[in-house]
Amino acid sequence: MITSTAHADGRLVVELVKSTMRDPGPNEVVIEIEAAPINPSDLGLLFGAADVANAEYSDRKIVASISQGVVASMGKRLGQAMPVGNEGAGRVVAAGDSEAAQALLGKRVACLAFGTYARYCIAPVGACMPLSDDINAEEGAAAFVNPLTALGFVETMKRDGAKAIIHTAAASNLGQMLLRICQEDGIDIVNIVRSDEQVALLRGLGAKHALNMKDDDYEAQLVAAIAETEAYVAFDPISGGNQLGRILNAMETVASRDEGFTPYGSNTMKRGYIYGLLDTGPVVIDRFFGFSWQVGGWLLFPFLQSAEPGMRERLQARIMAGLKTTFASHYSQRVTLREMLSRDAVMAYNARRTGEKFLVTPQG
Repeated sequence: MITSTAHADGRLVVELVKSTMRDPGPNEVVIEIEAAPINPSDLGLLFGAADVANAEYSDRKIVASISQGVVASMGKRLGQAMPVGNEGAGRVVAAGDSEAAQALLGKRVACLAFGTYARYCIAPVGACMPLSDDINAEEGAAAFVNPLTALGFVETMKRDGAKAIIHTAAASNLGQMLLRICQEDGIDIVNIVRSDEQVALLRGLGAKHALNMKDDDYEAQLVAAIAETEAYVAFDPISGGNQLGRILNAMETVASRDEGFTPYGSNTMKRGYIYGLLDTGPVVIDRFFGFSWQVGGWLLFPFLQSAEPGMRERLQARIMAGLKTTFASHYSQRVTLREMLSRDAVMAYNARRTGEKFLVTPQG
């Protein structure tokens, strides 16, 4: 399995190690992992803020440096070999004694479990979804994180009483998935990207609102899109920089048009959710949008924990029905466990470039 260990002396060691597989508990299964995606959420645990460009690379091992400031923030993680990989798909080769676990024996499943960058991993029965015979491991490998995140955005929008969504870095695998969901559900979405090529990509997929944040008239386009869609909820994986602040200011420009003057800004609630860290710099908010606003983090697991009864089952049923269409993931490269630790592969997938998604194939 691939593990990541942060040390108090400023070393981060990522390596392929052998481990002994324990027996599964009554409600657990052992899965022979056939495919596991590399998601941005995996990279935080895998490398974090380590200097991978100047790391030492050898067969099965990477040793990178981390600053003492980062070391000080790692607390209980120091010295702990952390298994990496949040999801994957493969065949259940052993199962616990419970009826539910035994029912999965021999079946191919998608799983949400820690340590999927491995030939085998253990997962709770409740974190597994059986795959139908027409779905292979590659198609099922990313059945959890991106699909549930995209659906979670829509559910959060509804919970907030909003009508439409703004999404940045919208040409990503997740962004395209969210676009398809909104098209199916009749929800307006304002897609923000960073190049004309990405605008063309999204328009080719049927996006009505696809904006290049580098355009000279970007703010004017954004205001017009918000006015048309009434999008007062934004989801942002970039984090650093002033992009989210610009969006909130554009929301206020639209919201205040039909309201009388008040020193406190419009009464329309404007919300921004940060769910990634593509830019590790400070979040800059030049606040010209009054007092009716909220900015906070959004994470999948806390969202699922707070979901109303039956929501997770409803969302998973929708994902299973659309794994080949709405929730399909596409991969630019495939790597084995050993290849995953090569310098070329690390520099490629850790760059987190839009349109480049890696799939790990532990069995080779």
